[in-house]
Amino acid sequence: MSRITVSEERCKGCLLCTQVCPAEIIRQSERINQHGYKVAEVPAEDMAKCTGCASCATICPDVAIEVWRGKKPKKAA
Repeated sequence: MSRITVSEERCKGCLLCTQVCPAEIIRQSERINQHGYKVAEVPAEDMAKCTGCASCATICPDVAIEVWRGKKPKKAA
């Protein structure tokens, strides 16, 4: 299963990641980091929808998103 993690202390709440996510699972959190920004998050119930495409990490200007890609199932011969 693919997933992302957001470093809340690096995130400045620009939400560019929400605009490029093809699964539309990233949203603004109600949590505020130490710099006063509402950070990006993926709700636990939506994490399984993550495709691991890394669009969010690529567009993040603060390098606050880390992508973990799951292994693809092997095709039967």
